[in-house]
Amino acid sequence: MGVMNIYATIEDFVSYIKTNKTIRLSKDQEKAVAESAKRIEKIIERNAPVYGVNTGFGALCDKIIRREDIKQLQTNLIKSHACGVGQPLSKEETKGTMFLLINSLAKGYSGIRPSTLDTLIQMYNKEVLPVIPEKGSLGASGDLIPLAHLALVLIGEGKAYYNNKMLSGKTAMKKACIKPVSLEAKEGLALINGTHAITSIAALNLYYANNLSKTADIAAAMTLEALKGSPKNFDTRIHALKPHPGQKQTAENMRRLIEGSRILSPKYYTCEAKQNIIPPHIKKKIDQHKQSKKVQDPYSIRCTPQIHGPVKEELEHIKSVLETEMNSVTDNPLVFEDECISGGNFHGQYIATAMDNLASTLTIIGSVSERRTERLLNKDYSSLPAFLTENNGLNSGLMITQYLSAALLSINKILSYPASNTSLPVSANQEDFVSMAMTSSSKAKEVIKNLEYVIAIELLCASQALEFHEDPPGRGTSKAYQVIRENVKPLKKDRTLYQDIEKVYNLVHEKTILEEVEKTVGKLR
Repeated sequence: MGVMNIYATIEDFVSYIKTNKTIRLSKDQEKAVAESAKRIEKIIERNAPVYGVNTGFGALCDKIIRREDIKQLQTNLIKSHACGVGQPLSKEETKGTMFLLINSLAKGYSGIRPSTLDTLIQMYNKEVLPVIPEKGSLGASGDLIPLAHLALVLIGEGKAYYNNKMLSGKTAMKKACIKPVSLEAKEGLALINGTHAITSIAALNLYYANNLSKTADIAAAMTLEALKGSPKNFDTRIHALKPHPGQKQTAENMRRLIEGSRILSPKYYTCEAKQNIIPPHIKKKIDQHKQSKKVQDPYSIRCTPQIHGPVKEELEHIKSVLETEMNSVTDNPLVFEDECISGGNFHGQYIATAMDNLASTLTIIGSVSERRTERLLNKDYSSLPAFLTENNGLNSGLMITQYLSAALLSINKILSYPASNTSLPVSANQEDFVSMAMTSSSKAKEVIKNLEYVIAIELLCASQALEFHEDPPGRGTSKAYQVIRENVKPLKKDRTLYQDIEKVYNLVHEKTILEEVEKTVGKLR
């Protein structure tokens, strides 16, 4: 069981929600939570109006609640706000939401009792996972609707998954031997008034986006070799004169991936200067290789560092934004030593902007990948057979895979429109500018899935293109080719392709290609 970190990174987050690691609070965290709960008790004793403690919510904030109704106020809040629709969040997204909620409450500024937080931790550790509908959050007063569905299970209502079965919240808690809680003052609001659902989805999006950024470099390197592009595109001297970090990282990745390539530097080619007499058949091969070298490659090949590089840098910026949000206290009001103050930390604009940027940025990677796929398939741009099949005409080869890429990219371009520009006022205009961060996070997730297919298609086509080369590719690209061939056979004649595409998609999504390549060439950047 791991102690909840004071500062959780994206790596910490992923390592917990993708495993069965359990968590517990440190002694300092337990103390901070207990002191915060005591402060709420003192605030109630003063009988002064404090938002969400003894007042109504949203536009009803001027309604004073009688002391004897304060507990009922919190239960009513959870029930009335649990009105989400759509498919449930995934197991990882739900665990992530719970993880981040616990991390925020553990800082001791939310007024929740230690016993209530302990119940939430038990739910996390025993994987009593609330059924949280995907639609409903505006990312404004936090994730009110999704988190209300989470809190329902805490009080023994709603629905939850336990041992991979969907049960009533009451039954799931009973089977896990966890006693539901009866909420006290401020606790309902503390549970639902944060950005934890949108941040969970966003953090997972970033995890998959980082993997995809590196896998896109692998695909680009395979295409480079299949099209006999120039390795000089990645010469360190070029990138030293435009030293953007992401550009330099991509160029380095490309050099490592194609290192040792005999396609780009055929057998015996490096021996030319050492030999006074070269066998005629070898000299012919050397001469052909020299003649086939282009003066310049097209932008989709030559400018890979300049196109992929900005994506890497944007991902680093988004990581900084998300890790700050993950480690913030985002409910309202916040409980300090001498007073309870209303503010706006629940507003999800940082997440909305980050996810809109993520969707737009990743669409660039997909667009250039599709252009490389087109060059692999189009005989006018390569020395390869049309659509990478020798008996073309009778066989269509991989022709239609590019259609799929184009269709997916069209969707991604529409999804790249920023949801954060679509605010609609709610709660009688009290909450008059909302972030729409859940929409931003959800559409970024769809962009990533579509892009995983687009990159998978380029990898599938590049692997097929390498079948027409006698010489082996580089160390990194050879390993990627090997992993693909262990799952998908070369295309000799037309066959049903959707199964091949799904297999390569899974190799991309599950990091199989990336991890195997990194075992060979070291960690990519």
